[in-house]
Amino acid sequence: MNRGVVYAALAFLIWGLFPLYFKALHEVPPVQILAHRMVWSLLFLCAVLTVRRQWQWLPDVLRRPRVVGTFTLSALLLSANWFIYIWAVNNGHVIDASLGYFINPLVNVLLGLLVLKERLRPGQWAAIGVAATGVLWLTWQAGQLPWIALLLAATFGAYGLLRKTAALAALEGLSFETLLLFPLAAIYVGWLTLHGDNAFLNTPSDGTRWLLAAAGPITAIPLLLFAAGARRIPLSVLGMLQYIGPTIQMLLGLTVFGETFSAARLAGFVIIWSALALYVMEGLWVSRRMATA
Repeated sequence: MNRGVVYAALAFLIWGLFPLYFKALHEVPPVQILAHRMVWSLLFLCAVLTVRRQWQWLPDVLRRPRVVGTFTLSALLLSANWFIYIWAVNNGHVIDASLGYFINPLVNVLLGLLVLKERLRPGQWAAIGVAATGVLWLTWQAGQLPWIALLLAATFGAYGLLRKTAALAALEGLSFETLLLFPLAAIYVGWLTLHGDNAFLNTPSDGTRWLLAAAGPITAIPLLLFAAGARRIPLSVLGMLQYIGPTIQMLLGLTVFGETFSAARLAGFVIIWSALALYVMEGLWVSRRMATA
């Protein structure tokens, strides 16, 4: 139990610090960061699979068109989520990005209702209603939908829904997704190289080069820690820990990157945090009742 908490907390801590990493790459266009992230992630994951001698799953998966199709869709959702997040961080929207991951658990509940036909408890309906009120408030104050937050929550929620019923575990699944994305990334990086625009080759900074190469372990390690932690602790505990990441991101946006946070905007966040508190407390109460029974 304690080891699982440590693994999961470390994963969310690393995700929370992601804005610092992507801000350090602000000179590299978001699409190029995304492409390098795919390439270096695959190289890192291939090394891990080789060391663990864990390639026996691949031939079987390639013979199953439905599994390939599902992972192609999840790979596209994951890449869209990565791109939106990188763009948001490097364009001064770290707080908006953090809001997306605060909303994400409630999006998961809503997807369970709409796609998996799960029945929601009254407390879950109330949490979704309060969160919707917060989104409407932020929309009215800003004059537009908080589209960055909503797109991040929607893409990661849909990705999680596909991976919930996936045929592969975390390491194999992420490896297969990056393998599917690799041809597109490699073609794009090759095109950049031919036109002299590959940041990895052209940057005068060795630091930028190392940061791009580090995208592999930086992407894979928290996902592997998360998978290891999730197997060892109850979902209720995991749900509480997952707010470490967006909380750190929001604090970085306020203190390090100096993003504006008006009183009206704070009110919208408070409404959404209230929805999350209601969701968590309702889940803990139901879990305690089931354990008592």
